[in-house]
Amino acid sequence: MGSSSPPGNHHGHQGVVAAGHKLTASAGAEILRRGGNAIDAAIAAMAMACVCEPVLASIGGGGFAMIRGADTRLSLIDFFPKTPIERRQSGTDGTQVIHADFGTAIQAFRIGPATVATPGFVAGVHAMAGRGASMPLAELFDPAITAARSGVPVSRFAHFLSTVVRPILTATEATAALFAPDGKMLAEGATMVNPGLAEAFTVLAESDPIDNPVMAAILESQRAEGNLTDDDLQGYEAVERTPLTVKVGQSLVHLNPYPAAGGILIDHSLRQIESANPNELAEAFLATARARAAATDSLGRLDPALLRSQGTSHISVIDADGNACSVTVSNGSGNGELVDGYGFMLNNILGEDDLNPAGPAVWPTGTRMSSMMCPTLIEQPDGGLIALGSGGSNRIRTAISQVVAQLCFNDADLVAAVEAPRLHVEGEHLDFEDLLDDDTTDQLRERFVDHLAWPQRDLFYGGVHSARRGADGVLQAHGDPRRDGAAVIVEG
Repeated sequence: MGSSSPPGNHHGHQGVVAAGHKLTASAGAEILRRGGNAIDAAIAAMAMACVCEPVLASIGGGGFAMIRGADTRLSLIDFFPKTPIERRQSGTDGTQVIHADFGTAIQAFRIGPATVATPGFVAGVHAMAGRGASMPLAELFDPAITAARSGVPVSRFAHFLSTVVRPILTATEATAALFAPDGKMLAEGATMVNPGLAEAFTVLAESDPIDNPVMAAILESQRAEGNLTDDDLQGYEAVERTPLTVKVGQSLVHLNPYPAAGGILIDHSLRQIESANPNELAEAFLATARARAAATDSLGRLDPALLRSQGTSHISVIDADGNACSVTVSNGSGNGELVDGYGFMLNNILGEDDLNPAGPAVWPTGTRMSSMMCPTLIEQPDGGLIALGSGGSNRIRTAISQVVAQLCFNDADLVAAVEAPRLHVEGEHLDFEDLLDDDTTDQLRERFVDHLAWPQRDLFYGGVHSARRGADGVLQAHGDPRRDGAAVIVEG
């Protein structure tokens, strides 16, 4: 992964990284060893996620980052996609329908150039770097560039995701050549090489964030059938916001604020509980679901800007100095077309019914989108610090709420908090992992006539990847096994 170190900073920087893939976590850890801080490590991990988690993370998507500096200053950076300034395509022009097989259900998605919203990934990286990164982007992208050129092994989880969205990954000759070069999806253990993506990060490391060949290629891919114009790319800015803060037990929990929906819904649930008891949580989630339904407009949104993220991945980093970065990224499920020469897909945010219920021809123009994503930081009363977050679409709100409750009320360690059985309430329906004690399970079944018991932990319930620095300086990290999570502790 390279061996150079930033000038004047040749010591290893102790810290922890948790993420949705072992290579993603390892890239962040490598930067900590080179002397980078938590923000440096998070940026490196984001780039690596684009290489080894391409269904979930992409230069063509966006996300949110919660950052706490060693000076304790907090900020939320919103770099989620934004709707185009104008509708250049009418109806469903520039889109096509595909069906993804999730095993338990078949879901329709629209893909194609006209499903793309303005990506914020590059702007987000620069905004994060401006909040305290200590190393140049060339250093931070180095692990991802090296991995993309030499190839990464396809993990079991990555292979599973690729089979789910196979119609997207094989929608064009170019995408099929990358993801299914012999007509079949790359098998577990196969090596995926992506020199185009390596070149994209090489260009972005040394260029203006907007005026560069990668952005020009994005614009070219939109010219015939897309909605994006140069004005969209030139006008996009990552926005720094004040986090939404709620006291849970004796801890302060910092959440993604409006216009994001996830933090608001988590805040609503957490304010109703006084323990991590599953039945109490279920009642809180039911109340939140009802409140959300009451506030939803005819298009299925909490407000005219509300769109939810489908495919997501999360990274949590804390360093020994108390810098922390919790970042969640998404590409929707991808628009099915590679940006020519650069090995990544743009998002299809406008084409997913979950995200945009009214369809790809109806969306508010020039509007910052909302999301269920909620990178989270917890400041404990004794000085401990925890970074966490999750993928999982609308299950993000319940996954994070339950882990927060375990940490703040039960003083659980990360492993116990993350692996505790989960439940999710949607409407009047309860889903739960059937791993609770009999009395608790009986009460849940009695309270929710409409329910489904899952026999084991499942990726349906999100993937909460978390990192912790105790008041005594002890470091801990845990990647949620539900989504193939991984964690690395770096000793100084």
